[in-house]
Amino acid sequence: MWRRSELKDRAKWVLKNCYWKAVLVSLVLSVISGGLTSSASTTRTRNVINGGYPEYGMETFSAFTTVILSFIAIFGILGIALGIFVFLPLEVNTRRFFIISRVQPADINELGFSFKNSYLNVVKVQFLRRLFTSLWSLLFVIPGFIKSYEYRMIPYILAESPGIDYRDAFRISKDMMYGEKWNAFVLDLSFLGWQVLSAFTCGLLAVFYVNPYVNLTDVELYDTLKRKFFETGNGNPGGQNAGAYQQSGTYEQAPDGYGENRPQ
Repeated sequence: MWRRSELKDRAKWVLKNCYWKAVLVSLVLSVISGGLTSSASTTRTRNVINGGYPEYGMETFSAFTTVILSFIAIFGILGIALGIFVFLPLEVNTRRFFIISRVQPADINELGFSFKNSYLNVVKVQFLRRLFTSLWSLLFVIPGFIKSYEYRMIPYILAESPGIDYRDAFRISKDMMYGEKWNAFVLDLSFLGWQVLSAFTCGLLAVFYVNPYVNLTDVELYDTLKRKFFETGNGNPGGQNAGAYQQSGTYEQAPDGYGENRPQ
């Protein structure tokens, strides 16, 4: 059984060794996780429709509204495409950066990893992950919430095995999170105090400490559950998921001195 304090201690150690890179990559992850939604366009459109330009005749007003709505539709489609084909694989790349940072200095170039390795498969699996979570969420909120934890490890799995079949990715994540969803939820809750403090600093504390800390703790959880996955036999030859997942990981042997004084 893993303990939250152990994961956090290891995460703090890694953060000391890759602080500025971790801050940058966490900032990228925060931006792509936040999406592109904005209320500004909706508000402006509502003002126009409600008579914001009364000096125009009805024909001019109708044509103007059509143009505005067309632009909104175009930008909406572009935003969706950007989210699917850029942000989803980029999420996998940020997770890969943190995985490698556990054992050796990681390069920022890892942010381009999936664009050069099984790109379309990464996009497909990530899209299905979001789609299935959304569909489960339609059955009230709780099923979608539970499924979000069940699928939690998929980006990490793709970060190490970008060509993995989507069925294996979902099955392995489910196996890894079996009996661990509540523990992972409590781990997330343990950062609530830090998030409250971040709000009082207008998000600066989140950017420069909390987000990298959380992301590195999450990857420690992934590594712990991955080891458990192989120890229980799920990843061994002849097992249900044999050949679907890389046990060795994405990294080489850590350089001398990098692991010195690392919490165990």
